[in-house]
Amino acid sequence: MGYAGVKLTVYGDAIADKTGLGGNWIGFLLIGIVTSVPELTSGISAVTLADAPDLAVGAIFGACIFNLAIIVILDLLYRGGSIYTSASQGHILSASFGIVMIGFNGLGMNMALNGKAFAFGHIGILSPVILVLYLIAVYTVFSYESRQIKLYTEQEPDAFPNLSLNAVIIRYIAAASVVIVTGIFLPMVAKQIAVIMHWQESFVGTLLVAFITTVPEMTVAVTAVKIHALDMAIGGIFGSNLMNNAILAVEDIVYKHGPIFSKISPVHAVSVVTSLIMTGFAIIGLFYRPEQRILKMVGVISWVLILLLVINSYFMYINGQTV
Repeated sequence: MGYAGVKLTVYGDAIADKTGLGGNWIGFLLIGIVTSVPELTSGISAVTLADAPDLAVGAIFGACIFNLAIIVILDLLYRGGSIYTSASQGHILSASFGIVMIGFNGLGMNMALNGKAFAFGHIGILSPVILVLYLIAVYTVFSYESRQIKLYTEQEPDAFPNLSLNAVIIRYIAAASVVIVTGIFLPMVAKQIAVIMHWQESFVGTLLVAFITTVPEMTVAVTAVKIHALDMAIGGIFGSNLMNNAILAVEDIVYKHGPIFSKISPVHAVSVVTSLIMTGFAIIGLFYRPEQRILKMVGVISWVLILLLVINSYFMYINGQTV
């Protein structure tokens, strides 16, 4: 999967060069969707075959948190300055949509946990809204990136001048297929560990399954930085988080035992708030663009992100032990 992740990034960058769409949008849509497939497959399996809504919800919000923590790794690896000063401020748009979608899911969760799970049949009332919001986000980011086409194509040389756009797309699809097929089997390992260790589903979903299913995002993001496609890496992170929140709406639709938020543990509300705060700090970094590195490692925003990850992980750990 590591090799396929590398090729996925390289050919994604080539598609950005040849179409002029920009690394931001390619990362946001193409990379974000492909790397979120493990969350989709494991989540649908959890709510249909395993009847484990806690596992599904925990994996989604845990993945959002781990995705945002990938920014810290990128900040550590990127030596061309701070990633917050080098990345396009256009990512603020997709990150802001992320806050809106996470907020809607958090709203639905808190209403359900307080006995107000408004629904159409077994589907939460906000799930269709979240799916529409995702489509609006894709259209809006595409419209924004389209304005940059001329500037982008003039600045970026074609990395594969001997390959046509169709040839690059075919190679991209081949690499994406490997990432998807490999990622499908990753959550199975975590589920076996949960059975052996007798851990609660909320803990297993938020930490173990979420971490495993974000391996594709991590591989792609690190590779993108190495080939100097920073915007694709950042776009993939925010795009994946948007896709994850849309996946949660899909899980609610296929879950037949009522709105999914009415069947979960209250501890997930902490992960919702954590992901909101982390996204907010990422936006602050992209807007304010701090240059200084603390201890010559990463910027202050990255230190805050890793601290929030540790706090959330510790909370889920102490609340994930079986009684």
